[in-house]
Amino acid sequence: MGETPRTLDELASRGGKWLGLSTATAGRHTAAVVADRFELITWRDTYEQSAALRELTEELSERHDYSTGLLTDTFLAAYKVNPRLRDRTEMDPSRLVNHHVMTVLLASPEFAELHRETSGDPYAAAMAVLAQAAALRRLLERSRQAQDQAEQAKKAQQDADDAANDVGEALQRAADGSDADGSVPAPAADAARQAIEAAEAAESAAQQAAEAAAQALAGAAPELGAGMRNATAKAAAAVRGEAELMRAWGIGPGELERMPFDRRARLAERLRTSRLAQWAELIGRFRQMADGERARKVENTTGELVGVTLGDDLSRVIPSELANLGLPGLRAVFAARYAAGELMLYDSQAEQSAGKGAVIACVDTSHSMYVEGPGGVTREAWAKACALALLDQARHAKRDFVGILFAAADKLQVFRFPAGRPVDVARVLDFAETFLGGGTSYQRPLTAAGELLEEEFDAAARTRGDIVMITDDECDVTKEWMRGWNEAKDRLGFRVFGVAVGAPRAAAADSVLEALCDNLRCVEDFLDVHAAADLFRVI
Repeated sequence: MGETPRTLDELASRGGKWLGLSTATAGRHTAAVVADRFELITWRDTYEQSAALRELTEELSERHDYSTGLLTDTFLAAYKVNPRLRDRTEMDPSRLVNHHVMTVLLASPEFAELHRETSGDPYAAAMAVLAQAAALRRLLERSRQAQDQAEQAKKAQQDADDAANDVGEALQRAADGSDADGSVPAPAADAARQAIEAAEAAESAAQQAAEAAAQALAGAAPELGAGMRNATAKAAAAVRGEAELMRAWGIGPGELERMPFDRRARLAERLRTSRLAQWAELIGRFRQMADGERARKVENTTGELVGVTLGDDLSRVIPSELANLGLPGLRAVFAARYAAGELMLYDSQAEQSAGKGAVIACVDTSHSMYVEGPGGVTREAWAKACALALLDQARHAKRDFVGILFAAADKLQVFRFPAGRPVDVARVLDFAETFLGGGTSYQRPLTAAGELLEEEFDAAARTRGDIVMITDDECDVTKEWMRGWNEAKDRLGFRVFGVAVGAPRAAAADSVLEALCDNLRCVEDFLDVHAAADLFRVI
């Protein structure tokens, strides 16, 4: 126990170390990831918008008091562009398990892969948290002993802080009652001595509790680290898969960022459960192919030189004609020939893009379109993927797009996507998922397509539309209808492209489809998106 100090100097020498110690430890943090108020607002807003996050938090909080902090740290680590951890010494002892988990997480290569997909995107960061939910449940259970030890360390540290505060108060009372020479009355000196001894004991207990907590955490660390790395890898795959799914359906990052949280969640769920979800990769490849072909698409540009012709295009005048401009006596001749369109020009041949009116995709959805080809891809999947790429094509060219789904004569559904309005993703999915079933009629969808182009001509004087007929069946048309069809083509100047999907006979030289189309091809390998590549250079 030792002799009781009797002067202020003696008391201060023994108990001075406790002065200010309680305030030094009181401000420790419960959050491992450093975040500013705007990032915390983002977390709270996301939490309020996500029912799944709230449910997970409530479930885990029933058994683990510190789980909300762990979820917050996991979200912020995924969301922040440059996530940074607090120093371990700044942490509240009860949150050292969370700090260790975050340390392992941020150091793993799996997290770097995940972070590429989630950085700056609160929805993707929330999805990453939810994708790790099962692993977080296991982690919280397996770290229970370490967490119990951490809680005991916190309690011991709090006791030590309270004891340090008692020392400060006892020393203050001793100072208030001291004599001019610094002597302290015995009762006050004894009280100060007892407070100092209690603080020393509390400090020793806190150190022992901290060591026990550190040992428990060290024992759990390998399992916790491996579990988090595995969970992070799975979360990265889930977030990346959803991003790829969105891209395959033509939904870009900018559009996703502007989309309300709940709408984005519903859209993601619908895409995952869509009838064509398994063909997302095919749809994505079609769109990529179309992007590449669009880059090669030309209009009124020179191509392969094939000879010399006459005209007034000064950009293609041959050198001998230009030489006449250098002779004063022949300049008038050059001018006269230019006015008459009789200058000698290089003649070239190139693929021309002539369409200006609407792009209309007529897609057969009769029962036979369920037939699978190579790789298990159905005729319907190939046709819908092609149609969605045509929708992109029309949008890039600022042309209206119309999707016409057809089967028998009494089954038809029209989906319109005007060029001047944003694309409604839900409407695109409706178009892609709708399947009518039944037989096949050419006249009904082509009549509807012709009427739409007629409306467009009457309303905006636009001609030169493009119709793409995708079918797997043969079908007759009446002579009277054919006569009216040809008259409409001449009057409106539209083109018809035919694609026979898995049906070589429908594309035969003497077929009805061949008579209807200006350009016809047959596709039998449904894994090959390039079978329709030239369509995207000329439409």
